[in-house]
Order: sequence, then C-alpha cells, then structure tokens
Amino acid sequence: MGIDNSLKVDIGGGLQLKNPIMTASGTFGYGSEFADYLDLQRLGGIVVKGISLQPRPGNPPPRIVETSCGMLNAIGLENVGVENFSSAKMPFLRKIGTPVIVNILGDSIEEYSELAEKLNVIEGISAIEVNISCPNVKKGGVAFGTDPVMVKKVTESVKARTSLPVIIKLSPNVTDITATARAAEDGGADTISLINTLMGIAIDHRTRRPKLANIIGGLSGPAIKPVALRMVWQVANAVKIPVIGIGGIMSTEDALEFMVAGASAVQVGTANLVDPDTAERIIDGIGDFVEELGCQSIQEIVGTLRTD
Repeated sequence: MGIDNSLKVDIGGGLQLKNPIMTASGTFGYGSEFADYLDLQRLGGIVVKGISLQPRPGNPPPRIVETSCGMLNAIGLENVGVENFSSAKMPFLRKIGTPVIVNILGDSIEEYSELAEKLNVIEGISAIEVNISCPNVKKGGVAFGTDPVMVKKVTESVKARTSLPVIIKLSPNVTDITATARAAEDGGADTISLINTLMGIAIDHRTRRPKLANIIGGLSGPAIKPVALRMVWQVANAVKIPVIGIGGIMSTEDALEFMVAGASAVQVGTANLVDPDTAERIIDGIGDFVEELGCQSIQEIVGTLRTD
C-alpha cells in the first residue's frame, strides 16, 4: 500500500511521519509483540517501552487493575536495558521501516544524558522521547516533571548528547502544565508529548487492601481523555513547537479531537491492550475523514478549535 501524502505530518526536529498515528510507550512492548495483529509498516511511528541504562525488573504483582473507563498500572518501568535493547530488539525494528522513537528514563540527569549518547549511535532510531515522570533520587524522589527548572535541565542535558529529535513527555500531575511545557521548549525540546498517566489508587473494600502491590498506579484510558484534551489545548497555545496528544484515544473521533485541540500527531496507548489493531483502524478512519472533508492535508485541522 502506498503512502497517502495527505496524512503526512511534521512532528518537529526534521522528523516527518507518514501519518499522525503512533503507539504510546509502555503499551506496545518493543513492537514485535504486535506484529501478528496489525501491519506495523502502516503506523506513523512506534514508541517503544521506556528504556533505562540497566535492566529493571519492575514492581511485584499485581501490577495492573481495571477501573471505571480505564486502568491503573504500576509496572515499575520494567525493561531490558539499553544494551539488550540495541542487540535484541532493534534488529527487528529496523526491518519495519517505520520511525522508531525510544522512550528513556532515569533517576538522575546524568543517566538521561548517558542514555541519549548511547542511543545516538544506534542505527534505526528516529527520535528520543524523554519520560520526565521519573523520580529524581538526588532530590529525595521528587519527579523531574513536576519542577520546571528540572525539566529544562533534563532537556538541555539530553539535547547536548544527541543529534536526534528530542520529545519531552510531560507529567499531568502538576498545577500548571504550561509552565513545564515552556521549560521544555526553553531547554531546546523539538516536540512535546502529553499526557503521561494520572496518579491514582484502587481499593478492594472486602479485604480493605489496595488492589496494586505498589498501592499507587498510573491511570490511563478513556477516563483521562477530557483532562488530556484540556492540557493539550493549553500547551499547544503556550509553545511554538509541535505537540503530540496522548490520553484515552480509542477511536478515530478521539484522535481527531486531539488534533483539533492542537496536536500534530497522537499516540494510542491503553486501546492497544483492548483491541491490538486499534491504531491501524484509526489510520483508516483518518484517511476517510480527509477524503470526506476534501482537504489537501490532515494538518489543516490542527489547532482549529473554535472558542469564540
């Protein structure tokens, strides 16, 4: 199947996608896990699960629990580590021909910058997405993403060690999302993605125990969509760099709402776990919408929300 030029989007840093539909980190594994369920070559981009310098075992189970209109997860950033990712996962991803965006995580600025440097020389990586919802162990465990000063420092450190486009993934667990967005932009970010999960807990009233072993987990799915839409709209109006929308996207209509709010592209997350071919169906739906609208490019609808 040929590329539909009307679906191409620019997400910053010189990176152009064949369409605006990407997968969200943590919900799509390393890509190969979904190869039997959809055509990976049709995706705009594949964002792999978060990678750290060393392998991480993650949290003890139970680590996932369903909630009303969503789910809570406390996976604990389990991953194979950057060296294993390079040797065991990238060979498959390179064969697909779809842009690969590597999500990175760390407990210190030094870890982020070292990861950026290592990824910079691995063939086949199109961009780096920085998870700033991680706890800064040198600051008592406060998440990088809640402090604009730290957001800027992390962004600057990553940009200094890579020539790849840098996407900063914002945490919604802040008072003013535009403050952290501007800090990322000031630090040199090429793109901003949002939102990461909202913090929550689930309780078993019979046992009077938390349903997650970690107690607190990240809420995702349709339940967070209105919050995500609001934050995407706020950020798109606060920065000049492209924005990628994330949060409860389950259908073509959901994806288009984020684009109207100001997102140049979107990431499909929890929906992958419900219906593995969701992203491909949304790509088809957006193609139909562009044809129905009679526009030259899907980018024509980006940021067209009318508020007057």
